[in-house]
Amino acid sequence: MKRLLHGLALILLVGVLAACGPQRQSVFPPTLTIQQMRVQSDGTWELTLRLQNNSYTGMNYQSIEGELQVAQGIPARLHAKFDLDVPSFAGDVVSITVLPTIDMSKALQAVAAKGSAGSLAYAIKGVVHCTPHLEDHPDNKNPRDFPFNHNDYLSPVPGIANTYR
Repeated sequence: MKRLLHGLALILLVGVLAACGPQRQSVFPPTLTIQQMRVQSDGTWELTLRLQNNSYTGMNYQSIEGELQVAQGIPARLHAKFDLDVPSFAGDVVSITVLPTIDMSKALQAVAAKGSAGSLAYAIKGVVHCTPHLEDHPDNKNPRDFPFNHNDYLSPVPGIANTYR
């Protein structure tokens, strides 16, 4: 009986010590949305993308590869390289210049003619490349690629020409 109690005490001690280990930091895909879009004088679109970090640890975002589709037309390429550190459960923005297709520009002009009552459907999808700030990987040698896919609408901003949110 004494052996059984010592064995159970040893198992209980090992279980308690295992629970005292470092907390695992979970990493989840970020959310990407268009926060604002401005039509530049040369016809390009400047997108302000919001990257929302949904992880329990900070992330370093390095690049985006994807596409922007407006009004069911041919998509335009989204591509940018940057160095953006975002703390856990926080967000930050990055600007990307996009060369729209003729159909995309025509769809935007039709929405602009309606004023603030108009809206333009868009979809962004692709991959964001990032590296989590993990305590068990102090050299940050654990890069991740997360797919993203977001559908929403852009509407003209009242009083601010060529700006959509």
